[in-house]
Amino acid sequence: MSTAIVPAAHGAPGPAGLMRWLPAPKALGAPLLIVMVLAMMLVPLPPFALDLLFSFNIAVSLVVLMVASSTKRTLDFASFPGVLLVTTLLRLSLNVASTRAVLLNGHTGTGAAGQVIESFAHFLIGGSFAVGVVVFAILTIINFVVITKGAGRIAEVSARFALDAMPGKQMAIDADMAAGSIDEKEARKRRKEVTQEAEFYGAMDGASKFVRGDAIAGILILFINVAGGLVIGTLQHGLPLSTALDQYVLLAIGDGLVAQVPALVISVAAGLIVARVGEDDIGEQLASQLFSIPRALGLTAAVIGVLGLVPGMPHLPFLLLAGLCGWGAWYLSKLAKEKPAEAPAAAAAASNGEASWDDVAPVDVLGLEVGYRLIALVDKDKGGDLLGRIKGVRKKFAGEVGFLPPAVHIRDNLELHPSAYRILLRGVVVGEGQALAGMYMAINPGHIKVPLAGTLTKDPAFGLEATWVEARLREDAQALGYTVVDASTVLATHLNHVMQAHAAQLLGRNELQELLDHVRKYAPSLVDETVPKVVPLPVLQKVLRNLLDETVHLRDVRGVLELVAEAGGTPDAESLTREIRIGLAPAIVQHLYGSVRELGVIAVEPGLEQVLVQALSPQATAPLDPGMAELLCNQAEAAAREQEEAGLPACLLVPDRIRTAMSRLVRRKAPRLHVLAHSEIPRTHSIHIQRVLGVTP
Repeated sequence: MSTAIVPAAHGAPGPAGLMRWLPAPKALGAPLLIVMVLAMMLVPLPPFALDLLFSFNIAVSLVVLMVASSTKRTLDFASFPGVLLVTTLLRLSLNVASTRAVLLNGHTGTGAAGQVIESFAHFLIGGSFAVGVVVFAILTIINFVVITKGAGRIAEVSARFALDAMPGKQMAIDADMAAGSIDEKEARKRRKEVTQEAEFYGAMDGASKFVRGDAIAGILILFINVAGGLVIGTLQHGLPLSTALDQYVLLAIGDGLVAQVPALVISVAAGLIVARVGEDDIGEQLASQLFSIPRALGLTAAVIGVLGLVPGMPHLPFLLLAGLCGWGAWYLSKLAKEKPAEAPAAAAAASNGEASWDDVAPVDVLGLEVGYRLIALVDKDKGGDLLGRIKGVRKKFAGEVGFLPPAVHIRDNLELHPSAYRILLRGVVVGEGQALAGMYMAINPGHIKVPLAGTLTKDPAFGLEATWVEARLREDAQALGYTVVDASTVLATHLNHVMQAHAAQLLGRNELQELLDHVRKYAPSLVDETVPKVVPLPVLQKVLRNLLDETVHLRDVRGVLELVAEAGGTPDAESLTREIRIGLAPAIVQHLYGSVRELGVIAVEPGLEQVLVQALSPQATAPLDPGMAELLCNQAEAAAREQEEAGLPACLLVPDRIRTAMSRLVRRKAPRLHVLAHSEIPRTHSIHIQRVLGVTP
């Protein structure tokens, strides 16, 4: 007989599909436990099941206590409010189940509700219900009045403090991220922890009401069990009153103690969770703080020893404790004397005023120093938004240039003018200026003739004529056509300009490695096959810096790596840069000219071009005459300025062999003049020579 496998009907998954629809076993654990706990209130349980569940309840409470005493941070046990609710519900369900067993079978003897309750009734209180009532009352008072009330108060105050401190903590996280101390991932993690901390203490404030209600319910259940047991035992089962008292009252007290002991343990765990300070567990804190001062133990030993010598006192316990404390004081004093001798040489040198590696502070890649009047621009509490502006500058740089720049480290410098600032690159000043906090810079686009009342200055980023004006003149300046910006914008714009101009220096080894790691996420084989198999990392860094030096951005770094892989046999970084520029020619031309097809360029007079080829080509033997070089740079600067004034890109077209040398030659006088090689003009474009550089006779 053969069997056929019939596929599941459309829309009805088979066994494998059904397993995929079911949640994971961990996800089912808590719901199933809660359902079983609720079922215990309704389903009668045999004595053996009650013994097992009471033992489980005690074990769970001990596990919770051990975890609470071992956690190093409050959020390490963030599920504690939920655990508190479940354990409280478990105890109450056991109370209901044991009450049913006591009232139904209590007339048969003290073992009617299992051996655990019977053992608590006989062993802990000696079989005396009077002692049991007193012990139960004391445990309830300790739990309800002392521990639970104190833990609830701590949770309430902590919740208020956590909520009040949330804005300040969030601003501190934003400041750290803007300063580059942490990345966005770490900032999200810290924000989540701040929110969870406030939610945890709020939940603990409410969860403490569970324990308080549990204590009250335990008292009520005890009296209900006693009253109900006496009525059922004497009226329904005809037991004598003394027999009913012995059996039902002992069972009720045993039942109450079985529930109250785990409740006390859980309350202690709650107190440990909310009362902890620092990030050490309770054992480490006690060992390092309570027993770390020899003098305290020595004085304790003396007092205990004196008490032990008082007539009538038990001499042995007091003198034994005095001896232990005295030995502890002596041992700690001995360790304190030996510790300096075993200290490292570096610590000894530091204590003697000697220099150490701690005195060598690393130089920030990118730094910003401000005078004391500009500190308000950084302080969010005073309305300063410079940190947010710098964050936007770094984000804009990453989007335009193609890699994440180093963090900008901001510090105050009292040696500066109060309103001055300096931008530093690896400790070297690359930009400086002044920003008047609370005032606005009105920048003249160049055609406005109406002056403004204020302090004349120049835009630090582009050198345009400008005036610092008061806030009340802001709208008047805008109406006249001035571009009006606040002090934070002035500083952030200058920083952005400096970062763009020094993008090559900002691409360090760490930044390059992070860039490659980013590309590896979407093109892993390209990165692994190119670096370092085809080109070493230092050579690739030099090539990318060469591109950035001439404002060729790295947004298409995947395309750059593909070109590097294709030109892998190129011997040096300069030759490899030339090959990559040819491959990126369409992107370079589009970045300069946009979508136009006819490119207006500056050319070199043929005779001069031949001289430059002979002097600047890699195989040249005679250098270029300094006078001719100076004249050429001046003409290049004038031609570039004329092109820009006409609203056209300033591009100089030269032969391939001298493109790199010409770019370096004219850059010092005309930094915004772009030098293109003939091979970098795409076939789809034509050129139109608008100006010619030539040596005048």
